[in-house]
Amino acid sequence: MRLKNKTALVTAAGQGIGRASVLALAAQGAQVWATDVNPQLLDSYEGVAGVCRASLDVLDKSEIARVVAAMPAIDILFNCAGFVHNGTVLQASDDEWSFALDLNVRAQFWTIQAVLPRMLENDGGLGSGSIINMASVCSSIKGLPNRFIYGTTKAAVIGLTKSVAADYVAHGIRCNAICPGTVDTPSLNQRINAQADPEAARRAFVARQPMGRLARAEEIAPLVVFLASDEARFVTGQAYAADGGITI
Repeated sequence: MRLKNKTALVTAAGQGIGRASVLALAAQGAQVWATDVNPQLLDSYEGVAGVCRASLDVLDKSEIARVVAAMPAIDILFNCAGFVHNGTVLQASDDEWSFALDLNVRAQFWTIQAVLPRMLENDGGLGSGSIINMASVCSSIKGLPNRFIYGTTKAAVIGLTKSVAADYVAHGIRCNAICPGTVDTPSLNQRINAQADPEAARRAFVARQPMGRLARAEEIAPLVVFLASDEARFVTGQAYAADGGITI
């Protein structure tokens, strides 16, 4: 049990990478607070040992404060909530830009701001904790076509991650980002099915993966567990790409 006696908060835990990560963290002994803006998505955790459920809209700062205050302790934060916009800079609207900055970046800023005081109290006031932010290989790591807003906001997440890591490296708190390639999730399927030719859209996503397939959420979750665990206690400020070879 790599995470025994640890308490974790996971956002966007109702499906996809968030759900796979909740189950992986709980399997390693963590008490996991699984949160989502859609509480119905959390019903599938009924009876799952080590998992508490809570409705949470990460765009509402007061809701973040409510959930964090209700937790008995917090050792791990996985910021998984986000949204993918399609299009180039000339196709981007102000509303899309604002929404993506709020959900992909500001929400992480708010959750980190809420949990850090609790983490600084850990270990008798010496401080300890692991913050894991969802970024993407589509970011400052690599530009991808028709992902202007998404790539920009995920680049900001990497900058946010390094800034928090630098400020708290001497306080026992680590902050890292995970940067997946294309993962086969309900969110991706929803975007694919919204295209005029879903089959062609899926083939295009697969074609940009050198491995010739999409990742499964269960292949990303072990990286979350590693970064949450003491095995990564000398790791901070890093952006880990799990991209199926996109950046080779």
